[in-house]
Amino acid sequence: MKILFKLFIIFFFIFTNNTNSKENIMILKLKDGEVKIELYQNEAPKHVERIKKLADEGNYDDVVFHRVIDGFMAQTGDVKFGDSSSKDFDLRRAGMGGSNFPDLKAEFNELPHLRGTLSMARSADPNSANSQFFICFEPAPFLDRQYTVFGKVIEGMEYVDKIKRGDSNNNGAVTDPDKIISFRSK
Repeated sequence: MKILFKLFIIFFFIFTNNTNSKENIMILKLKDGEVKIELYQNEAPKHVERIKKLADEGNYDDVVFHRVIDGFMAQTGDVKFGDSSSKDFDLRRAGMGGSNFPDLKAEFNELPHLRGTLSMARSADPNSANSQFFICFEPAPFLDRQYTVFGKVIEGMEYVDKIKRGDSNNNGAVTDPDKIISFRSK
């Protein structure tokens, strides 16, 4: 009986861990392929909750990568002004908005900004992250503990690498930018 109980406990934890990890996996579809992303629920719970809610409601679909700096990062997520399918879309305004939700309080953590890291974009106010985020092309340790890291690319970084780069003389602003096809929980 003790052996059966121990086996039950082991299988329960294996099943529970697999379920939790599946809940924190998202698929970002780009023009060149699918990117698998792991979210860090324990380190940034409010930011993960926001990203999942916006993504699963389709808010990130057709949103452009409005700022892409070679050797640094690709920024997207302006669901207010960055939706290229909207009749009111104006590329000059992309990156100036967020969502209809209030800004988030910072959840700075000890996770480093490495290649493939997803982190929240914000203004000079540490508590101004809303819906925009960026994916690092290269390590960016100068951002550590100043921006909320909430996830990491675990498959498909080669597709992120193909996102159209912006003008280095214009803070990475992109003309005719690539966009998110879809972004959903797995």
